[in-house]
Amino acid sequence: MKRVSFAEFGGPDVLHLEEAEEPHAGPGRIRVAVRAAGVNPVDWRIREGQFQQARPIELPAGIGQDASGVVDEVGEGVDGVEVGDHVFGRGAGTYAEFAVLSAWARMPVGLSFEEAAGYPSVVETALRIIRQVGVQTGQTLLVSGASGGVGSAVLQIARDRGITVIGTAGVANQDYLRSLGALPTTYGKGWVERVRQLGHVDAALDLAGSGVIRELLELTGHPQKVISIADLDAPALGARYSGVTGNVPQALTEAVDLISRGKLRIPVEKTYPLAEAAAAHIDSQAGHTRGRRVIVV
Repeated sequence: MKRVSFAEFGGPDVLHLEEAEEPHAGPGRIRVAVRAAGVNPVDWRIREGQFQQARPIELPAGIGQDASGVVDEVGEGVDGVEVGDHVFGRGAGTYAEFAVLSAWARMPVGLSFEEAAGYPSVVETALRIIRQVGVQTGQTLLVSGASGGVGSAVLQIARDRGITVIGTAGVANQDYLRSLGALPTTYGKGWVERVRQLGHVDAALDLAGSGVIRELLELTGHPQKVISIADLDAPALGARYSGVTGNVPQALTEAVDLISRGKLRIPVEKTYPLAEAAAAHIDSQAGHTRGRRVIVV
């Protein structure tokens, strides 16, 4: 099969399309013929070697963890899914023609493979950090860097739970945030005061890692009410960093429910063929994404 892999840590140029042995579904796993793979910041952080001390990987290695596709192998002990089912979920080495998934759910009716590939990690992350930050119905959540995949999910999930959301994003994404039910404002000079004018902030999430932890602490007044998924220095500044994956199967179940009820929709901003995985990483690292970037197989 064809897959994207890297043999050394570094920039996007270390990614290469290669011929590789097909993986197979072991016990408790399924294999899919991949139709699309989600591009996540964790992918290029792994490529750069940022997690090597905490979660070492052996090189050369494939890349990618989210995928949608058609089930073509079902491992021992797996029930409730059959060859031919359309699923989306989390696995390893998903920038490939075939990938093994460790968590999955059937795709909701009306969702394309490209759309479905963009959901697993961002919905799991959004559900996890909303829970960890402890924001409740009737309170206000500030989301810094709100227009990307996780932000899009956070805004809609919070809205479904009766939480008011203030979102910061670039000028071009103000209407997009508004369409998701947020009170939008721009980042840049004076953003803290603009947020204050929109209302009291009970909790805050940093999704972009743009050096705003001190300001978020100031706005919430409590270190336990600020969580970052992008700033590794957040704990040193008194906030919390959330980087440990939670219950992915449960998150996929909740995603299916939200999508089926029309409460969650994350647009695909751009698609790339397997051979252009490096370009997908360049664009992902540049930020300013509206929704998701997806590799189409």
